[in-house]
Amino acid sequence: MMQKYYNSFNEYLRALFGSKVRKVPVNAGMTCPNRDGTLSHDGCIFCDATGSAAEPCKPEIPIATQIKSGKLVMGKKGKATKFLAYFQALTNTYGDPEELGRLYRSAVVDEDMVGLIIGTRPDCVSPAILDILADIAGGKYVQLEYGLQSVHDDSLAYLNRRHSYEDFARAYEMTRQRPGIKVGAHVILGIAGESESDMLDTARTLSDIGIDVIKIHQMHVLKGTRLHELYMTGEYTPMSADEYVTLLVTFLERLSGGIVVDRLIGGRSGDLLVAPKWSYKKLQVLNMINNEFEKRGTKQGCYYKTKA
Repeated sequence: MMQKYYNSFNEYLRALFGSKVRKVPVNAGMTCPNRDGTLSHDGCIFCDATGSAAEPCKPEIPIATQIKSGKLVMGKKGKATKFLAYFQALTNTYGDPEELGRLYRSAVVDEDMVGLIIGTRPDCVSPAILDILADIAGGKYVQLEYGLQSVHDDSLAYLNRRHSYEDFARAYEMTRQRPGIKVGAHVILGIAGESESDMLDTARTLSDIGIDVIKIHQMHVLKGTRLHELYMTGEYTPMSADEYVTLLVTFLERLSGGIVVDRLIGGRSGDLLVAPKWSYKKLQVLNMINNEFEKRGTKQGCYYKTKA
């Protein structure tokens, strides 16, 4: 049996529900204040035109149809019998609360749909939306994922996020007031200008506040993005696989062992990914991560110390 080096999301869900659980991506046709002109028309420098939508998900397809086809694919692919609806593309709490509540509830009407995961920005939540999610959490698993990327405002400005760490902290506290909602954060390793110490600050900060779930991925370059332009002019160079693995393991060693790790590597299908090409070799990189932990004799949280 493979040594358990980090607190994996798959194992967390299996323990929670007693069987394998898979996410079913849902595209609800959302937009984003960083694209519609409210904050900016440019979007984040790493975000492609689809807003990280899973390839098969088209917003014109009804949610119920997306769920039905997604369950067929994920059930066969992952041998799962229980599913989470994953509202993934763009900002999924950005809209009328009543309409959003209808969408959320429509995704979990089937008995085998055990809950929701909702991706959003920390500046796009309100008490009304959180109350709706808390109500759903009375009978289903609910996880709200905030796109944070870094705890450093200089890095957020570089990424053109148009929000601050303080925005995230406020959203986190508001969400924590609804105990039924699990809180996740997305983090990017390899942002230009960030030192290793800066990135480890993000691990420590999220550990100290007690985030439930984390998604980590390398800074990758997608076709047509502002980051693609910086890459083509030599102003941005992605990390090598070895550099990323070394950094990631160091990050996880300083991340609280109680935080569930939902993702270690990001990637996109087809020809959208420009760099780094090693992102396509997910299994190989995951093996490299396990080998690095084994070589060091460490695991997630081994160097994290709680605040006095």
